[in-house]
Amino acid sequence: MLKWILVLLFIASALYVHFRGAVRHRWNRQLLDHSTFMAPINVLMYAFSRVPTTPFLDDPGRHFPELEPLRANWQNIREEARHLREQQHIKAASGYNDVGFNSFFRRGWKRFYLKWYDDAHPSAAELCPNTTALLRSIPSIKAAMFTELPPGSELRPHRDPYAGSLRLHLGLETPNDDECFISVDGQRYSWRDGQWTMFDETYIHFARNDTEENRIILFCDVERPMKFGWARALNRFIAKHMIAAGASPNMEGDKTGGFNRAFKYFYAFRLKAKALRERNKALYYGLKYALVAGVVALIVWI
Repeated sequence: MLKWILVLLFIASALYVHFRGAVRHRWNRQLLDHSTFMAPINVLMYAFSRVPTTPFLDDPGRHFPELEPLRANWQNIREEARHLREQQHIKAASGYNDVGFNSFFRRGWKRFYLKWYDDAHPSAAELCPNTTALLRSIPSIKAAMFTELPPGSELRPHRDPYAGSLRLHLGLETPNDDECFISVDGQRYSWRDGQWTMFDETYIHFARNDTEENRIILFCDVERPMKFGWARALNRFIAKHMIAAGASPNMEGDKTGGFNRAFKYFYAFRLKAKALRERNKALYYGLKYALVAGVVALIVWI
């Protein structure tokens, strides 16, 4: 009986995640999306969140007053970001060691990690001392990076897997143009220098830069405030033991998390699967859904 209750709870959570927004993936994509597997935990995060669970949070400073020093010092932060760009340190991963953002690099997106669920990357502490000092003074910021979206580049629609944080974007060097924007659950926001926005990255979102100018922002994952101590402890446990394993290096000497150390082996398998899809789509999708059915059957049998 307990097994069937857990199965039904999982199904109900997955359906809730799928239907909670106005924008949804197709069923065949949602079935294998990482947000489906994280659905029961994410539903807990939504249920016990101390801040609204809307796509965008109006006025981040009201909900997170500790973040105000970032906005107050945005020009100093911008100078360090510009220096990094001039030195070509804001870039795509040099290998298959950034599982969380690997697909983004193919369409022009670039990044430089400042911290990832830990203290600053050594490269960031050396090259961006002022920004990393600011980040260190705000414990609720769990991850941060500079991200670049060059002219003509884009991020395809996706949702992030874990609802334990909220995403902060602070405009540093932007086109200041509505043709450079992010859309979260169908709602658009266009970046502006010195202005910020906060959104729930577990809604489907995408970004485009259809201008002739570059876009650089400070991108932060901020811990979601929870109503109860046990929910806060669960959130921090998952962040420490799962999300932190996604650490990716900027350069030699930076930490690479366990997920990213294993990613190169997974990606080799993925390349073979893509090759199979090109040769025989029917066989590829038949094996794909047979695998899903096998996992479901195993769960039910156990």
